Amino acid sequence: MYDILKLNEISPKVTGVLGTDDYRVSAECEMPDAIILRSFNMHDYKVAPSVKAVARAGAGVNNIPIDKMTENGICVFNTPGANANAVKELVICCLIMGGRKLVQGINWVQSLKGDDIDKQVEKGKKAFIGCEIEGKTLGVVGLGAIGRLVANAAVELGMHVLGYDPYLSVDGALLLDKHIEHITDVTELFAKSDFITLHVPATPQTKNMVNAESIDSMKNGVVIVNCARGELVNNADVVEAVKSGKVGRYVTDLPKAELLGYDNIITLPHLGASTPEAEDNCAVMAAKQLKDYLENGNVVNSVNFPSAKAPRNTPCRIAILHRNVANMIATATSFVAEAGININNLVSASRGEVGYMLLDIDAKIDENTVARMRAQDGFISVRVFD
Repeated sequence: MYDILKLNEISPKVTGVLGTDDYRVSAECEMPDAIILRSFNMHDYKVAPSVKAVARAGAGVNNIPIDKMTENGICVFNTPGANANAVKELVICCLIMGGRKLVQGINWVQSLKGDDIDKQVEKGKKAFIGCEIEGKTLGVVGLGAIGRLVANAAVELGMHVLGYDPYLSVDGALLLDKHIEHITDVTELFAKSDFITLHVPATPQTKNMVNAESIDSMKNGVVIVNCARGELVNNADVVEAVKSGKVGRYVTDLPKAELLGYDNIITLPHLGASTPEAEDNCAVMAAKQLKDYLENGNVVNSVNFPSAKAPRNTPCRIAILHRNVANMIATATSFVAEAGININNLVSASRGEVGYMLLDIDAKIDENTVARMRAQDGFISVRVFD
Protein backbone atom coordinates (compact mmCIF):
# COMPACT_ATOMS: atom_id res chain seq x y z
CA MET A 1 0.00 0.00 0.00
CA TYR A 2 1.35 3.41 -1.03
CA ASP A 3 0.46 6.51 0.98
CA ILE A 4 0.11 9.77 -0.96
CA LEU A 5 -0.03 13.02 1.00
CA LYS A 6 -1.91 15.89 -0.64
CA LEU A 7 -0.78 19.34 0.51
CA ASN A 8 -3.58 21.03 -1.45
CA GLU A 9 -7.05 19.93 -2.40
CA ILE A 10 -6.65 17.82 -5.52
CA SER A 11 -9.17 16.63 -8.09
CA PRO A 12 -10.86 13.38 -7.00
CA LYS A 13 -9.87 11.96 -10.38
CA VAL A 14 -6.51 11.17 -8.75
CA THR A 15 -8.18 8.28 -6.97
CA GLY A 16 -9.49 7.00 -10.28
CA VAL A 17 -5.93 6.81 -11.59
CA LEU A 18 -4.33 5.32 -8.50
CA GLY A 19 -7.20 3.15 -7.30
CA THR A 20 -8.01 2.37 -3.69
CA ASP A 21 -6.57 -1.12 -3.37
CA ASP A 22 -2.92 -0.07 -3.56
CA TYR A 23 -3.05 3.65 -2.73
CA ARG A 24 -4.28 5.86 0.09
CA VAL A 25 -4.58 9.57 -0.73
CA SER A 26 -5.11 11.83 2.26
CA ALA A 27 -4.35 15.26 3.69
CA GLU A 28 -2.78 13.72 6.79
CA CYS A 29 0.03 11.19 6.71
CA GLU A 30 3.23 11.17 8.75
CA MET A 31 5.26 8.86 6.50
CA PRO A 32 3.98 9.21 2.94
CA ASP A 33 5.60 7.55 -0.05
CA ALA A 34 4.91 10.61 -2.19
CA ILE A 35 3.41 14.10 -2.08
CA ILE A 36 1.01 15.71 -4.54
CA LEU A 37 0.33 19.45 -4.43
CA ARG A 38 -0.54 22.56 -6.37
CA SER A 39 0.55 25.90 -4.86
CA PHE A 40 1.59 24.83 -1.34
CA ASN A 41 4.96 26.41 -0.42
CA MET A 42 7.38 23.60 0.46
CA HIS A 43 10.48 25.74 1.04
CA ASP A 44 10.06 25.67 4.81
CA TYR A 45 8.23 22.34 4.90
CA LYS A 46 9.84 19.38 6.62
CA VAL A 47 9.69 16.43 4.24
CA ALA A 48 9.40 12.98 5.78
CA PRO A 49 12.31 10.60 5.03
CA SER A 50 9.85 8.14 3.47
CA VAL A 51 9.05 10.49 0.56
CA LYS A 52 10.33 9.26 -2.80
CA ALA A 53 8.60 11.71 -5.11
CA VAL A 54 6.76 15.03 -5.24
CA ALA A 55 4.26 15.80 -8.00
CA ARG A 56 3.16 19.34 -8.77
CA ALA A 57 -0.26 19.45 -10.46
CA GLY A 58 0.79 22.31 -12.69
CA ALA A 59 3.81 23.53 -14.62
CA GLY A 60 5.51 25.96 -12.24
CA VAL A 61 7.68 24.57 -9.44
CA ASN A 62 8.85 27.77 -7.73
CA ASN A 63 7.10 26.57 -4.57
CA ILE A 64 9.33 23.48 -4.33
CA PRO A 65 13.00 23.48 -3.19
CA ILE A 66 14.33 21.50 -6.15
CA ASP A 67 18.00 21.32 -5.11
CA LYS A 68 17.09 20.07 -1.65
CA MET A 69 14.82 17.40 -3.13
CA THR A 70 17.57 16.21 -5.46
CA GLU A 71 20.08 15.92 -2.64
CA ASN A 72 17.58 13.73 -0.78
CA GLY A 73 16.94 11.54 -3.81
CA ILE A 74 13.37 12.80 -4.26
CA CYS A 75 12.07 12.99 -7.81
CA VAL A 76 10.02 16.12 -8.55
CA PHE A 77 7.42 16.00 -11.32
CA ASN A 78 5.35 18.71 -12.94
CA THR A 79 2.61 18.50 -15.56
CA PRO A 80 3.60 20.58 -18.59
CA GLY A 81 0.79 21.03 -21.08
CA ALA A 82 -1.97 19.64 -18.88
CA ASN A 83 -3.46 23.11 -18.40
CA ALA A 84 -2.37 24.43 -21.80
CA ASN A 85 -5.84 24.67 -23.31
CA ALA A 86 -7.20 26.64 -20.35
CA VAL A 87 -4.35 29.15 -20.59
CA LYS A 88 -4.65 29.31 -24.38
CA GLU A 89 -8.32 30.26 -24.13
CA LEU A 90 -7.54 32.96 -21.57
CA VAL A 91 -4.77 34.38 -23.76
CA ILE A 92 -7.12 34.60 -26.75
CA CYS A 93 -9.56 36.42 -24.48
CA CYS A 94 -6.74 38.76 -23.41
CA LEU A 95 -5.84 39.50 -27.03
CA ILE A 96 -9.43 40.50 -27.75
CA MET A 97 -9.54 42.61 -24.58
CA GLY A 98 -6.27 44.17 -25.70
CA GLY A 99 -7.77 45.23 -29.00
CA ARG A 100 -11.16 46.37 -27.77
CA LYS A 101 -12.14 48.41 -24.71
CA LEU A 102 -14.34 45.68 -23.30
CA VAL A 103 -13.41 46.10 -19.65
CA GLN A 104 -13.87 49.85 -19.74
CA GLY A 105 -17.16 49.45 -21.57
CA ILE A 106 -18.49 46.90 -19.11
CA ASN A 107 -17.55 49.09 -16.16
CA TRP A 108 -19.20 52.11 -17.80
CA VAL A 109 -22.47 50.28 -18.46
CA GLN A 110 -22.56 49.11 -14.83
CA SER A 111 -22.39 52.76 -13.72
CA LEU A 112 -25.40 53.89 -15.77
CA LYS A 113 -28.65 54.92 -14.08
CA GLY A 114 -32.14 55.80 -15.28
CA ASP A 115 -34.83 54.33 -17.51
CA ASP A 116 -33.17 55.27 -20.81
CA ILE A 117 -30.15 52.96 -20.65
CA ASP A 118 -30.46 52.06 -24.33
CA LYS A 119 -30.26 55.73 -25.34
CA GLN A 120 -27.30 56.35 -23.04
CA VAL A 121 -25.53 53.31 -24.51
CA GLU A 122 -26.05 54.40 -28.12
CA LYS A 123 -24.82 57.89 -27.29
CA GLY A 124 -21.78 56.84 -25.25
CA LYS A 125 -20.51 53.68 -26.96
CA LYS A 126 -18.24 55.58 -29.34
CA ALA A 127 -15.87 56.15 -26.40
CA PHE A 128 -15.13 52.42 -26.38
CA ILE A 129 -14.30 51.80 -30.02
CA GLY A 130 -11.47 49.29 -30.45
CA CYS A 131 -9.85 47.21 -33.16
CA GLU A 132 -10.29 43.68 -34.43
CA ILE A 133 -7.45 41.20 -34.09
CA GLU A 134 -8.01 39.70 -37.55
CA GLY A 135 -5.31 40.89 -39.92
CA LYS A 136 -3.03 42.06 -37.13
CA THR A 137 0.45 40.67 -36.47
CA LEU A 138 0.89 38.63 -33.31
CA GLY A 139 4.32 37.89 -31.90
CA VAL A 140 4.43 34.74 -29.76
CA VAL A 141 7.51 34.55 -27.54
CA GLY A 142 7.96 30.88 -26.62
CA LEU A 143 6.47 28.02 -28.61
CA GLY A 144 6.07 25.37 -25.92
CA ALA A 145 2.81 23.64 -25.06
CA ILE A 146 0.87 26.87 -24.45
CA GLY A 147 2.58 29.19 -26.92
CA ARG A 148 2.09 26.65 -29.69
CA LEU A 149 -1.66 26.40 -29.02
CA VAL A 150 -1.98 30.19 -28.89
CA ALA A 151 -0.07 30.60 -32.16
CA ASN A 152 -2.16 28.01 -33.98
CA ALA A 153 -5.43 29.45 -32.65
CA ALA A 154 -4.39 32.96 -33.67
CA VAL A 155 -3.79 31.76 -37.23
CA GLU A 156 -7.32 30.34 -37.25
CA LEU A 157 -8.58 33.77 -36.12
CA GLY A 158 -6.94 35.42 -39.10
CA MET A 159 -3.84 36.87 -37.48
CA HIS A 160 -0.39 36.92 -39.05
CA VAL A 161 1.68 35.05 -36.46
CA LEU A 162 5.39 35.39 -35.75
CA GLY A 163 6.95 32.83 -33.42
CA TYR A 164 10.21 33.02 -31.48
CA ASP A 165 11.74 30.11 -29.58
CA PRO A 166 15.49 29.40 -29.67
CA TYR A 167 14.87 25.98 -28.08
CA LEU A 168 12.15 24.82 -30.47
CA SER A 169 12.46 21.09 -31.08
CA VAL A 170 11.78 19.33 -34.36
CA ASP A 171 8.73 17.65 -32.82
CA GLY A 172 7.48 21.00 -31.56
CA ALA A 173 7.97 22.63 -34.94
CA LEU A 174 5.95 19.89 -36.63
CA LEU A 175 2.97 20.79 -34.43
CA LEU A 176 2.95 24.42 -35.56
CA ASP A 177 0.63 25.69 -38.28
CA LYS A 178 2.53 26.08 -41.55
CA HIS A 179 1.51 29.75 -41.77
CA ILE A 180 3.46 30.70 -38.62
CA GLU A 181 6.63 32.64 -39.45
CA HIS A 182 9.59 31.54 -37.33
CA ILE A 183 11.68 34.50 -36.13
CA THR A 184 15.22 33.93 -34.83
CA ASP A 185 15.70 37.35 -33.21
CA VAL A 186 13.22 38.42 -30.53
CA THR A 187 14.00 42.09 -31.23
CA GLU A 188 12.74 41.61 -34.78
CA LEU A 189 9.56 40.04 -33.42
CA PHE A 190 9.05 42.99 -31.07
CA ALA A 191 9.50 45.46 -33.92
CA LYS A 192 7.03 43.77 -36.28
CA SER A 193 4.18 42.86 -33.91
CA ASP A 194 0.92 44.67 -33.21
CA PHE A 195 0.24 42.25 -30.36
CA ILE A 196 2.85 40.39 -28.28
CA THR A 197 2.18 37.45 -25.96
CA LEU A 198 4.78 35.90 -23.65
CA HIS A 199 5.10 32.15 -23.04
CA VAL A 200 8.55 31.51 -21.58
CA PRO A 201 9.73 30.50 -18.10
CA ALA A 202 11.33 33.00 -15.74
CA THR A 203 15.11 32.59 -16.01
CA PRO A 204 18.04 34.98 -15.66
CA GLN A 205 17.94 35.31 -19.46
CA THR A 206 14.22 36.12 -19.69
CA LYS A 207 13.78 38.26 -16.56
CA ASN A 208 12.68 41.79 -17.52
CA MET A 209 12.80 40.92 -21.21
CA VAL A 210 10.07 43.51 -21.66
CA ASN A 211 11.70 46.72 -20.42
CA ALA A 212 12.18 50.32 -21.49
CA GLU A 213 14.75 49.37 -24.12
CA SER A 214 12.77 46.52 -25.69
CA ILE A 215 9.54 48.53 -25.54
CA ASP A 216 11.28 51.32 -27.46
CA SER A 217 11.82 48.86 -30.34
CA MET A 218 8.10 48.01 -30.51
CA LYS A 219 5.37 49.61 -32.58
CA ASN A 220 3.53 52.57 -31.13
CA GLY A 221 0.31 51.35 -29.51
CA VAL A 222 1.47 47.75 -29.20
CA VAL A 223 -0.64 45.44 -27.01
CA ILE A 224 1.35 43.20 -24.63
CA VAL A 225 -0.18 40.11 -23.01
CA ASN A 226 1.57 38.29 -20.15
CA CYS A 227 -0.10 35.18 -18.75
CA ALA A 228 3.23 33.43 -18.13
CA ARG A 229 5.43 34.91 -15.39
CA GLY A 230 5.38 38.36 -13.82
CA GLU A 231 9.18 38.50 -13.79
CA LEU A 232 9.25 38.69 -17.59
CA VAL A 233 8.08 42.30 -17.53
CA ASN A 234 9.59 45.33 -15.83
CA ASN A 235 6.38 46.72 -14.35
CA ALA A 236 7.70 50.25 -13.81
CA ASP A 237 8.78 50.49 -17.44
CA VAL A 238 5.52 49.15 -18.82
CA VAL A 239 3.51 51.58 -16.64
CA GLU A 240 5.49 54.51 -18.08
CA ALA A 241 4.99 53.15 -21.60
CA VAL A 242 1.24 52.85 -21.06
CA LYS A 243 1.09 56.39 -19.68
CA SER A 244 2.89 57.73 -22.75
CA GLY A 245 0.78 55.70 -25.18
CA LYS A 246 3.77 53.75 -26.51
CA VAL A 247 2.06 50.62 -25.19
CA GLY A 248 -1.61 50.74 -26.11
CA ARG A 249 -2.65 48.20 -23.52
CA TYR A 250 -0.97 45.76 -21.13
CA VAL A 251 -3.04 42.72 -20.18
CA THR A 252 -1.66 40.42 -17.50
CA ASP A 253 -2.76 37.49 -15.37
CA LEU A 254 -0.02 38.35 -12.84
CA PRO A 255 -1.28 41.42 -10.94
CA LYS A 256 0.93 43.56 -8.72
CA ALA A 257 0.11 46.68 -6.72
CA GLU A 258 2.08 48.94 -9.05
CA LEU A 259 -0.07 47.87 -12.02
CA LEU A 260 -3.42 48.79 -10.49
CA GLY A 261 -5.47 51.89 -11.25
CA TYR A 262 -4.48 52.46 -14.89
CA ASP A 263 -7.15 52.59 -17.59
CA ASN A 264 -5.07 50.68 -20.15
CA ILE A 265 -3.59 48.07 -17.85
CA ILE A 266 -5.94 45.12 -17.41
CA THR A 267 -5.08 42.85 -14.49
CA LEU A 268 -6.69 39.45 -14.02
CA PRO A 269 -6.60 37.44 -10.75
CA HIS A 270 -4.27 34.66 -11.98
CA LEU A 271 -7.02 32.74 -13.76
CA GLY A 272 -4.85 30.94 -16.36
CA ALA A 273 -5.40 27.38 -15.16
CA SER A 274 -8.46 28.06 -13.02
CA THR A 275 -10.88 25.74 -14.73
CA PRO A 276 -12.15 22.40 -13.44
CA GLU A 277 -10.99 20.81 -16.68
CA ALA A 278 -7.41 22.04 -16.23
CA GLU A 279 -7.32 21.01 -12.58
CA ASP A 280 -8.56 17.54 -13.51
CA ASN A 281 -6.01 17.22 -16.33
CA CYS A 282 -3.11 18.30 -14.11
CA ALA A 283 -4.14 15.99 -11.28
CA VAL A 284 -4.55 12.98 -13.58
CA MET A 285 -1.20 13.59 -15.26
CA ALA A 286 0.55 14.03 -11.89
CA ALA A 287 -1.03 10.84 -10.53
CA LYS A 288 -0.02 8.79 -13.59
CA GLN A 289 3.58 9.97 -13.31
CA LEU A 290 3.70 9.22 -9.59
CA LYS A 291 2.22 5.76 -10.10
CA ASP A 292 4.70 4.83 -12.81
CA TYR A 293 7.61 6.08 -10.72
CA LEU A 294 6.55 4.39 -7.50
CA GLU A 295 5.75 1.08 -9.16
CA ASN A 296 8.36 0.95 -11.93
CA GLY A 297 10.96 3.67 -11.34
CA ASN A 298 10.12 5.29 -14.68
CA VAL A 299 10.76 9.03 -14.90
CA VAL A 300 8.71 11.26 -17.22
CA ASN A 301 8.33 15.05 -16.84
CA SER A 302 10.69 15.41 -13.92
CA VAL A 303 12.29 18.79 -13.28
CA ASN A 304 15.31 17.39 -11.44
CA PHE A 305 15.84 13.79 -12.66
CA PRO A 306 16.72 12.85 -16.24
CA SER A 307 13.99 11.14 -18.24
CA ALA A 308 14.29 7.35 -18.18
CA LYS A 309 11.58 4.88 -19.06
CA ALA A 310 11.46 1.22 -20.08
CA PRO A 311 8.87 -1.57 -19.91
CA ARG A 312 9.24 -4.12 -17.12
CA ASN A 313 9.95 -7.65 -18.36
CA THR A 314 12.27 -9.19 -15.74
CA PRO A 315 11.76 -10.39 -12.14
CA CYS A 316 13.64 -7.44 -10.67
CA ARG A 317 14.50 -3.83 -11.47
CA ILE A 318 17.01 -1.57 -9.72
CA ALA A 319 16.68 2.22 -10.03
CA ILE A 320 19.72 4.28 -9.03
CA LEU A 321 20.05 8.05 -8.73
CA HIS A 322 23.75 8.94 -8.65
CA ARG A 323 26.26 11.72 -9.01
CA ASN A 324 27.03 12.41 -12.64
CA VAL A 325 30.68 11.33 -12.37
CA ALA A 326 32.85 8.66 -13.96
CA ASN A 327 32.40 4.91 -13.35
CA MET A 328 28.90 5.03 -11.88
CA ILE A 329 27.50 2.58 -14.45
CA ALA A 330 30.50 0.27 -14.06
CA THR A 331 30.11 0.38 -10.29
CA ALA A 332 26.40 -0.46 -10.46
CA THR A 333 26.86 -3.34 -12.87
CA SER A 334 29.73 -4.75 -10.81
CA PHE A 335 27.41 -5.19 -7.83
CA VAL A 336 24.99 -7.16 -9.99
CA ALA A 337 27.78 -9.22 -11.50
CA GLU A 338 29.17 -10.08 -8.06
CA ALA A 339 25.69 -11.36 -7.14
CA GLY A 340 25.86 -13.68 -10.15
CA ILE A 341 22.86 -12.11 -11.89
CA ASN A 342 22.53 -11.23 -15.56
CA ILE A 343 21.53 -7.71 -16.61
CA ASN A 344 18.80 -8.02 -19.22
CA ASN A 345 18.45 -4.30 -19.97
CA LEU A 346 20.05 -1.06 -18.82
CA VAL A 347 18.79 2.49 -19.33
CA SER A 348 21.01 5.38 -18.30
CA ALA A 349 20.60 9.14 -18.58
CA SER A 350 22.07 12.24 -16.97
CA ARG A 351 20.91 15.73 -16.19
CA GLY A 352 23.29 18.31 -14.83
CA GLU A 353 25.02 16.97 -11.74
CA VAL A 354 22.96 13.78 -11.43
CA GLY A 355 22.46 10.59 -13.40
CA TYR A 356 19.75 7.96 -13.25
CA MET A 357 19.79 4.36 -14.36
CA LEU A 358 17.37 1.47 -14.57
CA LEU A 359 18.81 -2.04 -14.46
CA ASP A 360 16.46 -4.88 -15.34
CA ILE A 361 17.97 -8.11 -14.00
CA ASP A 362 17.04 -11.78 -14.40
CA ALA A 363 16.70 -12.62 -10.68
CA LYS A 364 15.97 -10.97 -7.37
CA ILE A 365 19.00 -9.38 -5.73
CA ASP A 366 19.84 -10.10 -2.09
CA GLU A 367 19.34 -7.51 0.63
CA ASN A 368 23.02 -7.47 1.62
CA THR A 369 24.04 -6.41 -1.90
CA VAL A 370 21.33 -3.75 -1.94
CA ALA A 371 22.56 -2.40 1.40
CA ARG A 372 26.11 -2.14 0.04
CA MET A 373 24.82 -0.34 -3.05
CA ARG A 374 22.98 2.18 -0.90
CA ALA A 375 26.19 2.85 1.00
CA GLN A 376 28.22 3.26 -2.18
CA ASP A 377 29.93 6.63 -2.58
CA GLY A 378 28.28 8.54 -5.43
CA PHE A 379 24.93 6.74 -5.19
CA ILE A 380 22.22 9.10 -3.89
CA SER A 381 19.34 6.60 -3.79
CA VAL A 382 18.80 2.97 -4.71
CA ARG A 383 15.32 1.47 -5.14
CA VAL A 384 14.48 -2.16 -5.89
CA PHE A 385 11.33 -3.36 -7.65
CA ASP A 386 10.52 -7.08 -7.58
